[in-house]
Amino acid sequence: MASFLYRLGRFSFRRRALVTAVWAAVLVALGAGALTLSGQLSNSVTIPGTESQKAIDQLADRFPEAAAGGATGRVVISTPGDITDANGRAAIAGLVKGLKDAPKVAGVVDPLQVQAISPDKHVALAQVSYRVPGFELTDADRDGLMAATDSAKAAGYTVEFGGDAVQAMPATNATEGLGVAVAAVVLIITFGSLLAAGIPLLTALIGVGIGMAGITTASGFLELNTNTPVLALMIGLAVGIDYALFIVSRYRHELTVGRDPEEAAGRATGTAGSAVVFAGLTVIIALAGLTVVGIPFLGEMGIAAAITVAIAVVIALTLLPAVLGFAGAKLAGGKIRLRRKESTTTHGERWAKFVARHRIPVLIAAIAGLAIVAVPAASMQLGLPNDSTAAPDTTQRKAYDTVARSFGEGANGPLVIVVDLSGSTDRQAALQQAAAGIGGLPERPIVTPPKTNRAGDLALLTVIPKSGPSSTATEDLVSDIRGLNAKLGSATGASLAVTGQTAANIDVSEKLADAMLPYLALIVGLAFLLLMLVFRSIVVPLKATLGFLGSVVATFGAVVAVFQWGWLTDLLGVKTTGPIMSMLPILLIGVLFGLAMDYQVFLVTRMREEYVHGADPQQAMVTGFRHGSRVVVAAALIQSIGFALAFGVLVDAFVIRMTIVPALMSLLGRGAWWLPKWLDRVLPDVDVEGEKLAKQLDAPDERELVDASK
Repeated sequence: MASFLYRLGRFSFRRRALVTAVWAAVLVALGAGALTLSGQLSNSVTIPGTESQKAIDQLADRFPEAAAGGATGRVVISTPGDITDANGRAAIAGLVKGLKDAPKVAGVVDPLQVQAISPDKHVALAQVSYRVPGFELTDADRDGLMAATDSAKAAGYTVEFGGDAVQAMPATNATEGLGVAVAAVVLIITFGSLLAAGIPLLTALIGVGIGMAGITTASGFLELNTNTPVLALMIGLAVGIDYALFIVSRYRHELTVGRDPEEAAGRATGTAGSAVVFAGLTVIIALAGLTVVGIPFLGEMGIAAAITVAIAVVIALTLLPAVLGFAGAKLAGGKIRLRRKESTTTHGERWAKFVARHRIPVLIAAIAGLAIVAVPAASMQLGLPNDSTAAPDTTQRKAYDTVARSFGEGANGPLVIVVDLSGSTDRQAALQQAAAGIGGLPERPIVTPPKTNRAGDLALLTVIPKSGPSSTATEDLVSDIRGLNAKLGSATGASLAVTGQTAANIDVSEKLADAMLPYLALIVGLAFLLLMLVFRSIVVPLKATLGFLGSVVATFGAVVAVFQWGWLTDLLGVKTTGPIMSMLPILLIGVLFGLAMDYQVFLVTRMREEYVHGADPQQAMVTGFRHGSRVVVAAALIQSIGFALAFGVLVDAFVIRMTIVPALMSLLGRGAWWLPKWLDRVLPDVDVEGEKLAKQLDAPDERELVDASK
C-alpha cells in the first residue's frame, strides 16, 4: 500500500492543476445539485417495529381522523382570577376560534367543552392538532399559532405554548464557524506558519463542502433526518483536518531532512497517508456500524457521515499533495515565532521519557482517575427531550410548569391506548374491562371516556399518569398497561397497545439502550482485527480498544454528573438537568471510537516505524511519541466540540493515548509487538509503516553499483 500511495502522492504533486480542477468540478456539480434538487429534512424519530409505532400505523389505517401522526400543541391560558367567569369564557372562545384559523391546524379541543380547567379555576388547557408532522411546520406556521392568542393576551391573560408544534427545527449555527477559527489558531501554533496552517483547513473545508452538498442533493430523493448533515459536518471537519494535519506534518519533516518537494510529498503520502487510510477505515467502520442496530434514522446518519469521512480520506491522498505542489518548499520556512526556538529535546520527548521512568505509578494514577470519573455512569437515565428539559425562560418550559402545578405532571405527557375490538364478541364489555384494568393499576392513572371509530372495531382511551413524561414511574405505568394485554385478550378477544408521544419516546429510548452493547461489540471487534493487521500485534490492538472503553465510560460518568446530577452547572452554563438524550451514548461511542482510533494510529504507527527500522522498543516509543504527540494534541484541541465529545476526546487523547499508551509500551517492551508466527504468516503485510517503501527508495541504484565496481 505504501508504494502505491507514494506513486499517487507524486502523481498528484506533478499533475496538481488537473487534480485540483477535478475536485473543483465535483464541488461545483454537487453544489448545483444541492441548490436545485434538495428536499425537506425530517426531525421525526420513529423506529419501525415498536409497539407505539405499530399503534400509530393502525390508527392511520382504521381511525384516520384520530391518527397521532400530526404535530400537537398545548396552549395554556391563565389568570389570577376565575377563568370561568364571563370575561374568561369570552377570552377562551376567542382563543379557540383563532387557533382553529391558524395555518395547517386540523382541530382544537375547547377546554370549556372537555372541562380542561384547573381545580382552582385559574388555568385552562387547549389542545391543538395539526394535519402535518412537526418537521413540516414552518416558522410562519408557528407565528400563526402564537398570533392566534393575541386577543387573549391583550385582555390581560397569560398564554404559554408547549408540544412539538412549537419546537423549531434544529439548525447548524455559529458553533461550527467558531470551531474552524479555533482550529486555525491551533494549527498556526502547531506549525508556526500561516501557509502550513491554512492547507489542512482548506482541504478539510472542501471535503466537508462536497459531503454536505451531496447530502443536501440526496435529501431531494430520500427522507433524511435533520441531524444527518449535522453529524456529517462535525465528523467530516474533524477528520479532514486531522488527516491533512498528519500528512502535512510528515511532509515538513521530509523537507527538513533534505528531500525535494515532490519526493517529500510522495514519501509523506506513502507513510503518513497509509496511516490515514487505516485511521479512516476505523472511523468508517464505527459510523457505518450504526446501520446494523435496527434504528433507521441512526443508520442514515452513520452512512452519510461515513461517506463524508471517505471523501476526507481521498482528498487527503490526492488533493492535499496537489496543494502541496503549489506550496512547494515554502512550507519548510516562513515560521511565525510564537514561542522561543525549540531545543533539541521537545516537550513530547521529555514527557515520554518521564512516563517511561515512572510507568507503574503513572498507570495506576491514570486508571484510578478514569475509574473515579466513571462512577456516575452506573446511574445513567436515558430519555428524549421534552418541554420539561427546555430552558426555564422559554414558553415551552413555562407551559410545562403551569400545567404541572395546575393539573399534575402527567397532564404534560398523556398516554394514548389503542384498543382493537375486532376480535371481541362483546365490544362494549371488552372496552369497559380495558378501562377498568388500567384505572385499577397501582399507579391509579386517570382514564378518559373512550372514542370509537365509525366501524366500532377500534377505540381510543386517553390515560393521564400522575408522574411526568420523563419519570421512571411513567415508564413503569406503560409497562404495566402493556402487561394487561394478555389478560384482556384471553378474557374478551380484544387487544390493546400504548402509543402517544410519551410512549414513543420511551420505546425509542429503550431501543437505543438495547442497541448500545451490540453496537459496541461490533465496532470494537472489527477495529481490533483491523488494528491487528496494521500493527502486526495482538497486544497493541487490545490495549487500544481497552483504552477506548475506559475513555467512553469516563465520558458517560462526566455527562451524568453534569447533565443529570447537576454538578458544575453554573460553571458550564447548563440551565436544566434531566435524563441524558437517548441517542447521545450510541452516537458518542461511534464518533469517539473513530477519533480515538485516529489518535492510536497516528501515535503508534510512528513507534512501529521506528521499531521495524531497528530502534530498540524504548527508543522507538520515545521517538515515535516525539514525532506524533504534537499532531495528536493539535487534533484533540481542534475536535473539542460540545461537552460530551470534548471531554471524551481530551480524556482519550491526554489520559489514554498520551499517558497510558506510552507507559504500557515502555512496560511491555518487545512484548508489545508480539504476534504468533502462524498468524504472522496468515495476515497480509500492508506495510503501513512504509518499511518496504523506505528500503526500495533508499537502496542505491543498480547502475551506480556497476559504475562503482569499475
